[in-house]
Amino acid sequence: MINRKLLVAAAAAIVAAGGGALAVVPALAATKTVTVKDNVFAPTALTVAKGTTVRWVWRGRAAHNVSVSRGPTRFHSPNKVRGSYSKQLGRAGTYAIHCTIHPGMKMTVKVR
Repeated sequence: MINRKLLVAAAAAIVAAGGGALAVVPALAATKTVTVKDNVFAPTALTVAKGTTVRWVWRGRAAHNVSVSRGPTRFHSPNKVRGSYSKQLGRAGTYAIHCTIHPGMKMTVKVR
């Protein structure tokens, strides 16, 4: 993980050094959390910027998974009862996500 203070200090040092140097500072990617409850994702719709990490956190009693049925890239988490699963979404588009154990359990993630 990038240390934000270190990144800011490095950028400031480059600018202070002058000499025509151009500082390019990468945007710090965000993390959004989705709760996996019994038979529902919360929230059921999410819009994020490219490069955002989405973290699904299990809070119910039943086993569930996170599976992309349609989208720019596909991924599938293991079946879980507790814990979390994270995926960095680097391709723009709409991801239709569901739990393969409970087909009515759906959500949409739009990546811009």
